[in-house]
Amino acid sequence: MVLLGFDTATPATTVAVATEDRVLEKRHDPSPGERPGHATRLLALVAETMCAAAIGWEDVDRIAVGVGPGSFTGLRIGVATARALARSRGIEVVGVSTLHALAMGADALGEAVTSGRGLAPAGADARTGETAAGAAPPRPVLAVLDARRGEGFAAAWAGETLLLAPAALGPASLAERARALSPTPLAVGDGAIRFRVDLEAAGAEVPADGDRRHRVSARHHCSLAVAAAAGPREGVLPDYLRLPDAEIARRAS
Repeated sequence: MVLLGFDTATPATTVAVATEDRVLEKRHDPSPGERPGHATRLLALVAETMCAAAIGWEDVDRIAVGVGPGSFTGLRIGVATARALARSRGIEVVGVSTLHALAMGADALGEAVTSGRGLAPAGADARTGETAAGAAPPRPVLAVLDARRGEGFAAAWAGETLLLAPAALGPASLAERARALSPTPLAVGDGAIRFRVDLEAAGAEVPADGDRRHRVSARHHCSLAVAAAAGPREGVLPDYLRLPDAEIARRAS
C-alpha cells in the first residue's frame, strides 16, 4: 500500500509518502513571527514529496489527513484539500487524529516509521511487525497541542490504548489529568512546552523544547491509516473540539 499523509492542524505543514519499505517526509515549520504557510505550501510539498518518492497519483492507494484538533483555518485547508484530491483522483481518504499521531511519534511503537523502514500497523513491533509477547505495558504518552486562550488540546495513549479522550483543558485540569496517569507520562507537543511548569509539577516528563518528539509528523499519520477503515470522503471532518474564535465573538455580540 502507498499512502500520502499530511497535517495542517498546527503552524507546521507536514507531508509524507509511505510505502512498504520507506517513508519520505517534507515539511514547513514557520520561523518565529512567521504565519503558517498551509495555503501556499501544502500542495507544493505534496508535489515535492511525491516527486522525491518517484510515485505518481496512479500509485497512491490512500490519503491520510490530520483532522485535529488544532487551528480552525489550518484544519479547513487540510481536510478540504484531502477530500478534493481524493475525489478528483478516485483515492480513499482517512481522517487521523493529530494528537494520536503526535503521541505515536513519541512512542517506541512508532519506531518502524520513524526509522524510515516503511509502513507498519500501529501497535506493531518495529522488528517483527507483531506486538511483542510478554512486553511490559507501554508508558503513557500525553500529547498536548497549544490551543491558545490559555488551554491545551490533550489526549493520552499507552500504546494503542486510549487513556484520556481528546479535550480542551486549562493548565490546572491538564496537570490533574497528567497526575492521574500511571506510570508518570511523557508529555509532548507545543502545548506541553507551553505548560511545562504545570506538567512537570504533576510528575510528567517534558522533553527539551527543541526535541523532535514535540513535532507533529505526517509519517505517523500514514502508519495509523494503514489499518483504518476508509469511509465516505464527505465523512472526513475536522475535529475542532471547541467553537472557533469568530463564532464565540458572534455569540457574545
